[in-house]
Amino acid sequence: MKKFLMLALTPLLIGGCSDQTEKTDERPNILLIVADDLGYSDIGAFGSEISTPNLDKLAAEGVKLSNFYAAAACSPTRSMLLSGADSHVAGMGTMYNDQAENQIGQPGYEGYMNHNVVTVSSLLKDAGYHTYMTGKWHLGYEEDQSPAARDFERSFAILQGGGGHFDDAAMTVDHDTSWYREDGVMTELPDDFFSSRFYTDKMMEYISADKDDGKPFFAYLAYTAPHWPLQAPDEYLDKYKGRYDAGYDNLAQERLKSLEKIGLIDEGHIAPDPAYPPEENWENLSDEQKRIDAREMEIFAAMVDNMDYHIGRIIDYLEKTGERDNTVIIFMSDNGAQGFGPGMARAFPQEWIDENFDNSFENMGRINSYIYLGPHWARASTAPMRMFKGFSSEGGIKVPAIINYPGKFEGRKGEFLDQFATVLDLPVTFLDLAKHEHPGPEYNGRSVAPYIGTSMLPFINGEAEEIHASDDVVGWELNNRIAIRKGDWKLIRIPGRFGSGDWELYNIPADPAERNDLSKVNVTKLNELIAEWEKYAADNGVILAP
Repeated sequence: MKKFLMLALTPLLIGGCSDQTEKTDERPNILLIVADDLGYSDIGAFGSEISTPNLDKLAAEGVKLSNFYAAAACSPTRSMLLSGADSHVAGMGTMYNDQAENQIGQPGYEGYMNHNVVTVSSLLKDAGYHTYMTGKWHLGYEEDQSPAARDFERSFAILQGGGGHFDDAAMTVDHDTSWYREDGVMTELPDDFFSSRFYTDKMMEYISADKDDGKPFFAYLAYTAPHWPLQAPDEYLDKYKGRYDAGYDNLAQERLKSLEKIGLIDEGHIAPDPAYPPEENWENLSDEQKRIDAREMEIFAAMVDNMDYHIGRIIDYLEKTGERDNTVIIFMSDNGAQGFGPGMARAFPQEWIDENFDNSFENMGRINSYIYLGPHWARASTAPMRMFKGFSSEGGIKVPAIINYPGKFEGRKGEFLDQFATVLDLPVTFLDLAKHEHPGPEYNGRSVAPYIGTSMLPFINGEAEEIHASDDVVGWELNNRIAIRKGDWKLIRIPGRFGSGDWELYNIPADPAERNDLSKVNVTKLNELIAEWEKYAADNGVILAP
């Protein structure tokens, strides 16, 4: 029998009134909300047909960053988000258990967030902030690698990359169950668990416990939605029934038209990314396969819709407690939409899925089902970009992002702002908001890496028109898939069946879908960026797999 975890919710959380106390520290609260495997055009404010009214309102009252970048996969993004250092420095040079033989035991390839970095949660706690975390951790399994060990005062975290949304079912063949820690201690789930609701409840519980002491908070709400296995509450499962019966090619075209309408891409300028593989075009599928595939997208949409509902709940909570006007809310996805998954890798073989889960049509999206989005729907989710999660192309690393800071962005509210920014810029920005500085090369007697991002606060305050200078260089590498960005130019190399393995060069503002390779046209720029890649690799200890 699973242990039931009682939520110490005050009457306020169930709709009561607040006796607000005067705040003694006027620095803003910071609420960082991260979705898991959400594609660039998967919310309404970025052109989606999925209902996301709460995120859309955040966007309308704040700004939408149309040129914001994460890493190509979840752990590398999360390591940079919390450590302020490149993922190869922070311990996530590649995903846990994905290390090549020449990477095992090497610095930066530990497979967990190492102690060569100091987390922004530690520094914000030092600065007088409460620090809370709920949801996906994916930065280490052991107690000394847990959120509690990285100075989150309160935390409830799933340690692996995902799991059942209704229970502790494992996501990979490597584990029998998913593992959870509360405040660093291994724990179990309540019987009525559903991920998005529970993580939101827990976060409100943590904030509520300290709400009268006058201190600001840093709250990291890391949803596991809409990561596979795709599951949603019964009341959401049929909300999008029939919506996707026309197929993924049709949805990709719809999304492109929507993106044109809201001004994110030029009209008629970009065609959808081709199917992977081409023989799986919608018209080639049997009627039964179309029925199954359409159901997968219906459930994905239901998960996004439900996540938005719970985001609305925590915003309402902040309104009721009088904290909303002094809370900066940042929303982002951790990478592009998930194109690969079950049955496509060692960790989730099809035989294991068939033996352990019920994927009958009637059970799709319910407890003990194990389904995923797949490459065809993913290319609609990442429209108009190329490829999806796991790749250094735009579809893998460019993500939707919203900043909502009451009292800021006057004259810019609701707009798309195309200033280049990355996940590495957020920790520096949080310290700026807290009026606190990185300690330098040492923290509590150990050497730590510097934060390498650029504060967004001058841009937020309207004091600067751009976040990054035109000659700033940002790099990415995961599983030998490389990217370098300098100004408008991007260098990529994608080995394997989805890339040539050759260097490719793109001017991203002119070619956001990476369709026109300029490597043979502008050899000077190509060589300049190759040199930048070599410097980035040396500076960050990148070890390419053989």
